[in-house]
Amino acid sequence: MAVLELRHLRYLLAVAEHGNFTRAAEELHISQPTLSQQIKQLERTLGVQLLDRTGRTVRLTDAGAVYADHARRALRDLAAAERAVHDVQDLSRGHLRLGLTPTFTAYLIGPLTAEAHTRHPGISLTLTETTQDRIEAALLADDLDLGIAFAGPHLPGITATALFTETLSLVTATPRAQTLPSPLPVHTIKNEQLALLSGDFATRSHIDAYFAHHRAVPRIAVEANSIQALTEIVRRTPLATVLPDAITHDHPHLTPVPLDPPLPIRTVALLHREGAYRSAATRAFTDLTHDFVRTRDYAPPT
Repeated sequence: MAVLELRHLRYLLAVAEHGNFTRAAEELHISQPTLSQQIKQLERTLGVQLLDRTGRTVRLTDAGAVYADHARRALRDLAAAERAVHDVQDLSRGHLRLGLTPTFTAYLIGPLTAEAHTRHPGISLTLTETTQDRIEAALLADDLDLGIAFAGPHLPGITATALFTETLSLVTATPRAQTLPSPLPVHTIKNEQLALLSGDFATRSHIDAYFAHHRAVPRIAVEANSIQALTEIVRRTPLATVLPDAITHDHPHLTPVPLDPPLPIRTVALLHREGAYRSAATRAFTDLTHDFVRTRDYAPPT
């Protein structure tokens, strides 16, 4: 009966997520009549209606919403228990799920992954590049083990450990940079056309807050959700962008131009869910990351 109950939980959550029996059945690779029958069996077992089937979209009832919340937690805890059972302390094998915001893809994750593979070749790594709010939500849902993002206000249940500080500057093609004053007064930013990350990224929020604080109104010609796109655009056009100085180290065709006043530094942090099970792979990668930033030219956290 325990296996059947777990199947019931997954079936209910799939219907709740899709709001539709047909799409849920396709995801679960079962027939729609079978799915409907299993949900009805669960409702009979509990003695309560879990789904409202009267509208165009299938929705959880109040009782169903409460039950689904507990079901998600139960499945999350079960997955953590399975990882704990299979955890290998000698690191001959293991798996880590890491989320990071896009700027780190451009300069940090490559050498960090190389170091991790050298030290612990038996540990496989799943990388997810996304926004900070999604990283934190995934950590809370146990869809990620660790995140690399920024210190600051976090969702309840998220713990942040400082790694290093990051400095940002205006960045433009090297020939163009040679024609600009350094540092560039922020009030002259209105004369520049910018290509910036889109507004759902933490880096863009940091930039917007800086400009707003200094009452500077930039001319935004391009928005992109890719650092690589920004560097290529800036390389080939008169546009400028704002990026961490570390990114330009690997791009000789790009040159940082400090702004006056300078953009505030920000603290890069390693994020995890408070109280989460920490596998041997998670602990090893955490130690490795702290060692890595200490031995490289990253500014220590303030």
